[in-house]
Amino acid sequence: MLYRIAADITVLLHLLWILFLIFGAFIGRKYRWVKRVHISAIIFALVIQFFGWYCPFTHLEIWLRRMHDPSQSYSGSFIIHYVEKIVYINLSPKIIIVLTIILAVISLWIYSPRHKKR
Repeated sequence: MLYRIAADITVLLHLLWILFLIFGAFIGRKYRWVKRVHISAIIFALVIQFFGWYCPFTHLEIWLRRMHDPSQSYSGSFIIHYVEKIVYINLSPKIIIVLTIILAVISLWIYSPRHKKR
């Protein structure tokens, strides 16, 4: 039971991480430390996409689910079932790479000096 709850929490954290990647530049404009973390996260996302690696959250969730019940492929809750559909969206790796590059470019554009508060 503990492993299943930990796996569900991991999926929710994964979703929050993705949302941070998408919207973190807006917070990073105001706080320098958030900007540094966000840019590092974008670089990390680009690296794992280019090399075809899986996110550490994915590895952790799979391990936790196997520890809970090795015979079941799905054992999450109702809400987690739908959160997983968002986190593990069914797109080709090439599309995900392109979307990650677009996200990086948009984030850099948001961080550009033209968008600094005066």
